[in-house]
Amino acid sequence: MFNFKWKRLGAAAGLSLALVAAGCGQDEGDDSGDGESAASIGEATEYTITGIEPGAGIAQATDNAVTEYENLEGWEHEKSSTAAMLTALGDAIDNEEPIVVTGWSPHYMFAQWDLKYLEDPKGVYGGEESIKTIARKGLEEEMPEAYTILDRFQWESSDMESVMLSAQEMEFEEAAQQWVDENEDTIAEWTEGVASVEGESIELALTPWDTERASANVAKIVLEEQGYDVKLTPVDPSVVFEAIASGDADASLAPWMPATHGDFYKKYEEDFVDLGENLKGAKIGLVVPTYMDIESIEDLEPAE
Repeated sequence: MFNFKWKRLGAAAGLSLALVAAGCGQDEGDDSGDGESAASIGEATEYTITGIEPGAGIAQATDNAVTEYENLEGWEHEKSSTAAMLTALGDAIDNEEPIVVTGWSPHYMFAQWDLKYLEDPKGVYGGEESIKTIARKGLEEEMPEAYTILDRFQWESSDMESVMLSAQEMEFEEAAQQWVDENEDTIAEWTEGVASVEGESIELALTPWDTERASANVAKIVLEEQGYDVKLTPVDPSVVFEAIASGDADASLAPWMPATHGDFYKKYEEDFVDLGENLKGAKIGLVVPTYMDIESIEDLEPAE
């Protein structure tokens, strides 16, 4: 529907998250469980926070954190990709070394590995987040069946994480199909009284995170079972909102609110329809392995 626009805007391809091997341990040391003092944590990490894609909402929040927290003076927020961040995290854990990364949940890494959020006294990362569904104006009138299903789409963090975990061993569409097959009662609630269609096309925009791949692929399967021809298009978060607002895409289950994508939401909120939460209890912040004896962002020390 809007391929020419994705090229102009610099669409991002979906990123596969690599599964990392983790170990945890403690050595004797002065101030931290891994033998590193608060000061030497900065030295060991080269005063670097390992981040993900520059367009992600958590990237902007982390830039704000570096500014807001005086003790992060001299720290660098190194932006790269989700896969690169996880690789760096895995390498650090393998060697029981300090590392500070940008993280979010739901995410399978919290189920697989021993990680924790650093406390955020200034509230830069916001509190508990939710993931919302948004749709272009006119979708309810033009595709009432799809609109109803998307409006009813709600699940738990454990549901999303189960799809994400399965997707480490198979394609996302297969993992989503497995979840759909195992949750027929939930699907029946979403589709109750919804008439089937014959090949109507609908396009869902999503961000290149495994969380959104999970929800988008489940929605794709449910809509296809109702007769829709569904296209999934992974793009930068800002492009998600612009696409829905302009009508170049039909809907998205990707917006994290109120903090992560709050700026994008405010910019375009007059031009799309908010269908409400599809998942509660999401969170973003700075994450470290639990073997690091540090609890708060304020425990980090400025670069010398």
